[in-house]
Amino acid sequence: MKREALKTLLEKHGQKYSEILGIKLETISDKEIFKWFLAAVLFGAPITESSVIKTYHTFKKHNVLTPEKILNTGWNGLVQILDEGSYARYDFKTADKLLLVTGNLQKQYGGSLNFLHQQASDSADLENRLKQLGKGIGDITTSIFLRDLRGIWQKADPKPTPLVISAAKNLGIIKTVQPQSALDELKAFWTKNRIVGYTFVNFETALLRLDKDQRRKRTRQ
Repeated sequence: MKREALKTLLEKHGQKYSEILGIKLETISDKEIFKWFLAAVLFGAPITESSVIKTYHTFKKHNVLTPEKILNTGWNGLVQILDEGSYARYDFKTADKLLLVTGNLQKQYGGSLNFLHQQASDSADLENRLKQLGKGIGDITTSIFLRDLRGIWQKADPKPTPLVISAAKNLGIIKTVQPQSALDELKAFWTKNRIVGYTFVNFETALLRLDKDQRRKRTRQ
């Protein structure tokens, strides 16, 4: 892939999802990191990007953006917010998930994802601790959440999602589909071809969106 094409890809698709949502992860505050965790849970379902963004803004409109607010809102209230945000197909399941993982976050880490990160011994332990918060926090959601925290949390070093791997392989950037090897190849490519003004996170995000776009186009054909 030529540098000019890489720059075009980053310009078109590279904006981080947390930035689109107005979440300021660089502050490293519990409040902002939990907002992104909520968004990552929403992005973890097979639903359109626009629906997730709308749903997140619905949570924001109702001021339900902290562990305490989610638990106090309860199952019925969460379902109403999810439905209002056009997340109806996954409303019951997602309400269950949010209550479970938020409750466990409160019990185990005092509601602080920063504390969870501090307690993790390394990147693998960090991922395991996130998954252990409850059913529904799997590889995809964990990767989405930690991707935007790469460079902010010391131990955030997630393996790429299948969509990122698919796009990179189609572009000839990587040869393997094994997640850890793919991550190593992607990092090596970025180190050699990095574009000023962008980060590895922008690169990963751009690959993700590219693959989504290509899949939508194939579906329409």
